[in-house]
Amino acid sequence: MKNEIMTLEEVAEYLRVSTRTVYDWAKRGDIPCGKMGTSWRFKRNEIENWTTRKLTPRIKQTEVLPVDIKSILVPERCIVLNTDKKQVILNKLIDLCSTLPGIESRSMLAEAIFNREKLMSTGIGLGIAVPHIRFSDVKEICAAFALSNTLITDYESLDGKPVQIVIMIIAGRNQHTEYIQYLSKIVSILQDENTKMKLLSCKTGAEIYSILVEDQ
Repeated sequence: MKNEIMTLEEVAEYLRVSTRTVYDWAKRGDIPCGKMGTSWRFKRNEIENWTTRKLTPRIKQTEVLPVDIKSILVPERCIVLNTDKKQVILNKLIDLCSTLPGIESRSMLAEAIFNREKLMSTGIGLGIAVPHIRFSDVKEICAAFALSNTLITDYESLDGKPVQIVIMIIAGRNQHTEYIQYLSKIVSILQDENTKMKLLSCKTGAEIYSILVEDQ
C-alpha cells in the first residue's frame, strides 16, 4: 500500500522534480505540507489534488474567448479502441494527426509527443489524458480523441488511476492564447461526470463527436 504520509524524497520522486525544488516549495508554502520536528511531511491525497490543480489548464476569466470544438475536431479523428497500453493509444492518435497541415512527418510528431511524455505524463487524473504539443509550422489548432474500452494502467496519471479518455491537441507556437483556451475548454468538458459517463458508453467515433459538440 502507498504511504498516506510522504517524505520530501517521495514527493520529489512522485512529481519527477529534485528534492531541492520540493524543499523550496515547502519553505515558501507553495505546496501543502507540514513539519514533524525538523522534517517536512506531506499527505498523499493533498499532493495528488494539488498536482492535478497545477497541471489542469486555467485561464483568467477576462481572457476567455468563445471556442468551438467543431473548429478543431472532426468525426474522422474520433476513435474507440480496446487497448490497455499507453503507447498503442498514443500511436493511434499520432496516426490520425500525422497528415495535418504543418506536420512535417509522422516520425516528427511521434518524437515530439513521446518526448513530452518523458518530461511528465499528460494523464491529468480522473481517467483523462491530454497529450499536447506545439509546432512552428502549424497554423490551425487541431485535436483527435480516443476512447479505450479497456483500462490503460501504464499511463502514470497524476492520481494513479487508469486512463480511458485521451485527447491529443496540436497547435502552432504563436497560438498560445487560443491553445490554452481550447485546452481549458476540453478539460472542463471531460471533467463533467455526466459527459464523461456518456463518452465511456460510446461505440463509435461519430457518437463521441456528437457528445463533445452538444455538451460544449
